[in-house]
Order: sequence, then C-alpha cells, then structure tokens
Amino acid sequence: MLNSMTGFGAKEKDVQLIGKISAELRSANHKFLDIVLHLPEGFLSLEDGIKKEIEARVKRGRIVCAININGKDAQKVFINQGLLKNYMSAMKAIKSRYNMRSEVSLDILAHLPGVLSLSEEKISKERVWPGLKLIVNQALDGLAKAREKEGRALAVFLKRRAQLLDKSLGTVKARFNSVVDKKMAGLKSDEERTSFLKNSDISEEMERLAFHIKNFKNKLVKGGAVGKELDFIAQEMQRETNTMAAKSCDALISGKVVEMKSQVEKIREQVQNIE
Repeated sequence: MLNSMTGFGAKEKDVQLIGKISAELRSANHKFLDIVLHLPEGFLSLEDGIKKEIEARVKRGRIVCAININGKDAQKVFINQGLLKNYMSAMKAIKSRYNMRSEVSLDILAHLPGVLSLSEEKISKERVWPGLKLIVNQALDGLAKAREKEGRALAVFLKRRAQLLDKSLGTVKARFNSVVDKKMAGLKSDEERTSFLKNSDISEEMERLAFHIKNFKNKLVKGGAVGKELDFIAQEMQRETNTMAAKSCDALISGKVVEMKSQVEKIREQVQNIE
C-alpha cells in the first residue's frame, strides 16, 4: 500500500491524576523525515521519546507535532512567611519611632509586594509519559489512516498514467517499425542508412522506457515507502521520452511522444506526494 506524505491526526484524553493531554500531528511533503515538536514549558525532556514514537511509524515527510498538557491541580496561594514577618517588624519600628497609633490592616498586608503569590504543583514528567505515549500513538493512528486514504487515491492515479504511457509506447513501437522500413527503402547508400539510424533510431530508448514502466508498476504493487524510488524511475522515463522526441523522424510519432511526455510529467508531479 502506498502512503501519501500529507495528512492529519489528533487525540485528546483526560488522564487520571494528571489532567487533559492532547496531541496534534500534521504532515507535509519533504525529501526526508523532518520532525518539529511544540511542547509545553518544562516538558522538553520528553522530546526524544516522542520523536522515537513518530520515527517508528513514519518514514518520510515533515511532521509537526503539538502537545498540550492541562493539569488538574488548581493554583494555590503561597504566603511568604519570612517576608511578612520582616514587614511586620519594620512597621512596628515605624510606629514606635514616630509614635503612631494606627493598626496595620489585613488589606494592607495582603497588598504588600511578595507577601502573597500563586503557585502550581508541577506535573512529574515520569508520571505523564505513559499516558502521553498512548495519546501520541492514537494520534499517529489517525495520521496513518489519512495518509493511507490519500495514498490509495494516488496509486489509482499513477497506475492509470502508467497504463496510458504503456499503451502509447506500444503505438510508437508499431509505427516506428513501418516508418524505418519506408525510410530505409528510400535511401541509396549504406552511409545514408547508417547516418539515418544513428540520428533517428529510438529502439534502445523504447526498450529502456518499457523496462522503466514495468518497474514502476511493480513498485506500485509492492507499496511501502517507495516514493524516492518512484521519483527516480519517473526521472528515467522522462529522460527516455525527451531523447525519443529529439530523435523522432515522423510527425505521428512526435505527436504521440508529446502525449507520453505529458503523462510522465503528471507522474513526476504526483510521486512527490508519496512517502
């Protein structure tokens, strides 16, 4: 089965004693496997583990993975007892020195800098990892399904293009043999015939193209991460059709080769999307 390099997968789940964890994965075309992670502050140490999970499932493409972790613990009020004691001592000293009678209210104390602050219990990375690993893999399941679905559509398209290319090549082969016979019959000397064959004979190009088409079809059936191989074969097919176009000595053959070049270009464009 062929896989496309584009797709999307996401999963969100409440994990007991931790909170809500979500993973979102987007993939796009790339020559190699390129993983970009967006992790919450304080969880960068989980990067290697997440990358290993992705690398085990994806062979090629640019993967952008965003992780969100919302803990269940509410923020708590922290009282800086030492600082508050210093404030109180300073205020008593002021009262005593300047003979002041007013009492310090709770409202004043609460608004003094640094007395009250909010703290949040940090979630242990070791405690998060088992749940996060499961959620990342569930998001990867969704990504894989999306890539497989598009891959099936690409396989149908490429198989059809290869069939049309093969059919056109058969037409060119049949036409070329009759054209050569007629051209050769009209030439008077061995030198002219040798020169004609040197400049116009596309037999080798047709044989190589037939081989590449067959190889291309086999790779489509094989499936897997064959995008690079298909791209290389398509380049070779393009090379042969370009040479055939340059050496063609017949208008009908030239027209058919132009059609073949168009099919190859469509193939090359789409194999860029295959893993």
